[in-house]
Amino acid sequence: MSLPILIFAAGRGTRMGALAANTPKPMLFAGGKRLIDHALDLATSAGMAPILVNTHQHADQLHSHLAARTDVQIQHEETLLETGGGLKRARQTLGPGPVATLNADAVWKGKNPLHQLLAAFDPNRMDALLLLAPTAQALASGPGDFSLDHGQLRRRAGAPSAPYIYSGAQIINPARLDEIPDTVFSMNILWDMLIAQNRAFGLPMQGGWRDVGTPDALAAAESWLAT
Repeated sequence: MSLPILIFAAGRGTRMGALAANTPKPMLFAGGKRLIDHALDLATSAGMAPILVNTHQHADQLHSHLAARTDVQIQHEETLLETGGGLKRARQTLGPGPVATLNADAVWKGKNPLHQLLAAFDPNRMDALLLLAPTAQALASGPGDFSLDHGQLRRRAGAPSAPYIYSGAQIINPARLDEIPDTVFSMNILWDMLIAQNRAFGLPMQGGWRDVGTPDALAAAESWLAT
């Protein structure tokens, strides 16, 4: 099975501080490769098509970098639409069926996360399948976000901790976005709706993963990729 994919590369990179002051975060390097290229390699290895990358801050650098890629389309957002709004707009390009999304601010080792999702996704039961990382793998992750109940996704809510956080990769049914009237909104709005309907599932990941959203996390990922 192959699916369309949206790679989220439009964030402001505020957590990166000076490193992203003049450079979009997906253009930073980890392990000798730009973050956007790490994400694109995963997408092409999994046979995803079409590949859509959204852009916002310092977009000209990303556009120039991607100009030679005939397999990549660009969705530029003059106004940042956030993750939910960005995916809602992307339906014009990606079509009505299930799509994958991948954050550009993470790096992986081992089995391709998109292969893991493709093997487990069941559209008859699921409107969302999130690939989950152990909370302990994330640098400064806090108490965690999610637990699982027979595979169904559950929020931490009032619990002191939760075993999983979102890794940044998912398969989702974007048709459900039609039920949200806003144009600028977080993916969390859709997830919460699907969790309440028992249509959101989680898949514990195989292999290694590192978030690279902050300078400390980027430095840690560099060391980890070198091992």
